[in-house]
Amino acid sequence: MRIIFSGGGTGGHIYPALSMARYVKKKVPQAAILFIGADGGMEENIIPEAGFDLETLAVKGFSRKKLIHAPATIFRLGSSCARARRIIEKFKPDVVMGTGGYASAPTLLAALLGRKKTIIHEQNIIPGMTNRFLSPWVDKVCVSFDASRDYYKNKSNVLVTGNPRSSDMNLLSKESARESLRMDNKLPLLLVFGGSRGAARINQCMVDYLEKLTEKGKMQVLYITGEIYYDEITSRLEKKQVFDRLGDRLKVKAYQREMPSAMAAADLMISRAGATTLAEITALGVPSILIPSPNVVNDHQRKNALSLVREEAAVMIEEDNLTAPALKDKIEDLLGSPVKLKMLSKNSRKLGKPDAAENIFKLIAL
Repeated sequence: MRIIFSGGGTGGHIYPALSMARYVKKKVPQAAILFIGADGGMEENIIPEAGFDLETLAVKGFSRKKLIHAPATIFRLGSSCARARRIIEKFKPDVVMGTGGYASAPTLLAALLGRKKTIIHEQNIIPGMTNRFLSPWVDKVCVSFDASRDYYKNKSNVLVTGNPRSSDMNLLSKESARESLRMDNKLPLLLVFGGSRGAARINQCMVDYLEKLTEKGKMQVLYITGEIYYDEITSRLEKKQVFDRLGDRLKVKAYQREMPSAMAAADLMISRAGATTLAEITALGVPSILIPSPNVVNDHQRKNALSLVREEAAVMIEEDNLTAPALKDKIEDLLGSPVKLKMLSKNSRKLGKPDAAENIFKLIAL
């Protein structure tokens, strides 16, 4: 079995592909796997560190706001298709699977031209432009949400599989997860995560909230800022003596590679509403306050979040309404109500699809 996975740019595209690669190796240890990503993408660090080979393409995303760059983007797409085709001809895959991101378009186009078996995985409720465009020609389209089927004209090759990241969650006990993170097993744990790149508005409100959090507060916080915000956030917290006041009850990190451990440890999570994050949340049944990013195509994070809110599996604060006092009220309301937390957890877990990787593997192995 020889498989190419292509996707990247953000963790939401990378980790589902990585989860599938790990699952394939678990089922077929002798399988040959290659990743194709974009030059300068997060995948350049994440994929090799995970032990998989990576080739990259000099491809960039298409900006609707900067049409002046469209000719250069189209040229790079063409040259990337040519390079992807050379990679495919050399590697000779049985299957090529795209999970979204800049590199997946030229890779899938090259695979289709080479008459290779092709599979798309869409993480969000609303499919991205590349996936919608290619869906009529690929063999299978795997979606994470039932509602996604409505966005495809040809539904005959669309299957609801779930997000393979759900199957890759490390189901540690809360106690073991906290020990691995060096967090207190007795205090409620609030996990704050603004996505793989961080979130400026969440960071601003979170710092405002922490500045007023007293040493008498009966909880602890694991706060993941995103790498580009880390220095600014820690500097501000130091100036306000927040670290001195809260001590070991506050841990601030730029990035948390093992998010499953952090989620397993949490009693409550504040998060963006990226589809892969929601797959992780529902796999573990983590009670969450979702703050969808308004800066995404088709407002898809809001729609992702609403799919949980409607099932009473999460609560949501829209970014326009996000303030430190609003955040404080939600945190205190939920952490002060074990009944509400239990309800959110139960309903969240009902939405999880822990067999997602197996569902997709069956399609790969056909």
